[in-house]
Amino acid sequence: MYIDTVEEVIDALGRLPGIGPKSAQRITFHLMRLPVEDIERLTSAISLMKEKIRFCDSCFNISEQELCPICKDSQRDNGMLCVVEEPKDIIALEKTAEFKGRYHVLGGSISPIDGIGPEQLKVTELLRRIEPERIEEVIIAMNPNIEGEATAIYIARLLEPLGVKVTKIASGLPVGGDLEYADELTLGRALLGRHPVNEEYKNV
Repeated sequence: MYIDTVEEVIDALGRLPGIGPKSAQRITFHLMRLPVEDIERLTSAISLMKEKIRFCDSCFNISEQELCPICKDSQRDNGMLCVVEEPKDIIALEKTAEFKGRYHVLGGSISPIDGIGPEQLKVTELLRRIEPERIEEVIIAMNPNIEGEATAIYIARLLEPLGVKVTKIASGLPVGGDLEYADELTLGRALLGRHPVNEEYKNV
């Protein structure tokens, strides 16, 4: 056991995703060795981020203004909308340089075991964008796991009556993996090889 002040830092770091007790301990002792000015720079950056960052009013990507840079970009294809789970997925897809449309962030995926249903996601907001923005194609780019697949099916069925083309990114991504960990080549090929969702799920 360490003294309380050290234990508090280890405990706080251990609550972050992907950081276990040993990693939290190593980071804490690394922070203790850093100069005071480096610690102040880190804490200041985190505080500033919390103060300035918000969610885009249109797509729910992270932004410092009402609209994110992608929604404000007049060069993007307004007829194509890519649906993702989290803002970090947008970063991964943008690295491929294959998609020139706009995005919609759901804020997660349907997961009954975690108490997350459609009402906790930005599904209604997605449907509201289709007609006013004259969306012609919705690309579903969910993580290739059970929750992502269930969410893709749900969204596809909601969009079908609206007469919009619904596709999903092609296979090639490992089942159970996350978009943020896929390399640019794999994601790029997945985007280029997208296919209609209804053809895959019509017998489900």
